[in-house]
Amino acid sequence: MLPKNKSLLIISAPSGTGKTTVVRKLIQDKPNMVASVSYTTRSKRDNEIDGDDYRFVSIPVFEAMVAEHAFFEYAEVFGNFYGTPKKEVEASIKEGKTVILEIDWQGANQVRKTEPNCLTLFLIPPSKEELKKRLDKRGTDSAGEINLRFKEAINDIQHSINYDATFINKDLELTCDEIINFVKQYKGLKKPISEHELSIINSFKI
Repeated sequence: MLPKNKSLLIISAPSGTGKTTVVRKLIQDKPNMVASVSYTTRSKRDNEIDGDDYRFVSIPVFEAMVAEHAFFEYAEVFGNFYGTPKKEVEASIKEGKTVILEIDWQGANQVRKTEPNCLTLFLIPPSKEELKKRLDKRGTDSAGEINLRFKEAINDIQHSINYDATFINKDLELTCDEIINFVKQYKGLKKPISEHELSIINSFKI
């Protein structure tokens, strides 16, 4: 088990909420924070760098790593597999770093079983309309993929209640400041969900 509850920080969010941008800002502003680079079987996008955004591997390589218990967690998302490597995460923690895992709720559930002291954060968009707009603006997915991701977000966001804290990602600077302040002050108590946050979460049930 990892030594302290602030060594492992999980950040989850529906696709298009902006979690990757938030994670990049956090590690840019806080030298003691590093992001775990996940392994994936999906194809690399034109704007991605292998080893930086993800480690892109074949399905046989990924399956071999699963058999070797090389992952903290792994899951299938939109027909592709993603996994968080144990070796790299544990090495960073031994160096005194806070490691951020940018994973979905399925992965978070797996990590909680082996690392119950991990700190879990969930990002939600300002509204359903804003999430759809962000997905459209990314320009990396087809219309069919965008609709699939939007439908999956309806399911994803309902799992936010199982996290230690929920944040509305409306403004990048504000979101990162709120996250840093919560992590600094965290003493084992969940952050209460505000009425505004709850209204957004409930809007995805409709």
